[in-house]
Amino acid sequence: MSDGYSVVVLGATGMIGGIALDLLLANDGVSRVTTLGRRATGREHPALTEITHADFTDFAAVAEALAGHDAALFCLGAYTGSVPDEVFREITVDYTVAFAEALHARSPDAAFVFLSGQGADPQEESRMAFARYKGAAENALLAKGFGRVHIFRPGYIYPVTRRREPNVGYRILRGLYPVMRWIYPNIGLRSDDLARAMVHAALEGLPDHPEPVLENRAIRKLAKRLA
Repeated sequence: MSDGYSVVVLGATGMIGGIALDLLLANDGVSRVTTLGRRATGREHPALTEITHADFTDFAAVAEALAGHDAALFCLGAYTGSVPDEVFREITVDYTVAFAEALHARSPDAAFVFLSGQGADPQEESRMAFARYKGAAENALLAKGFGRVHIFRPGYIYPVTRRREPNVGYRILRGLYPVMRWIYPNIGLRSDDLARAMVHAALEGLPDHPEPVLENRAIRKLAKRLA
């Protein structure tokens, strides 16, 4: 594209969204990046437009900012157990559906790249809320009619930059991952590898992977090729 790609990012203040944002801003082929969030990312760049928006169930107030995009990266989410179940479902399903509807109305041919998770259940029958809700969000996206949909289902995501872990389980996983990945290579992947793969899917598509869903093994394979 002669004018460069235009991409919108949700979750740009999070771990994966933040790395993806930096990759987009460093890409000479990207001319416009729009972020939607409750707070600013702290980045400054001539291609970056940051829009503060509080209600992720209603994007009517920022609808015009969603026009003319080539791709969207949806990296927004919550950790299981961090919020009550009804809030977890709202964040996982309702936010995704509301944004997808608003984006499709203004940029129907956009590629939609969605950060899901390993174990997502498209049958929506799992006893695990995470699996049911991610499956419901995936189904809604696939039915929306976007130009392309790429659903990423990573396992454990290893933070390459130290952070405050959300719970004890994640603190343990962070400590064990450098060893466990050699024994169980498909247990997860690095945060920067995941973000790089998602950005590539958004901008270039995945002609070698025509199915919309990428499980952890496929993400690792793509990230290795891009390294």
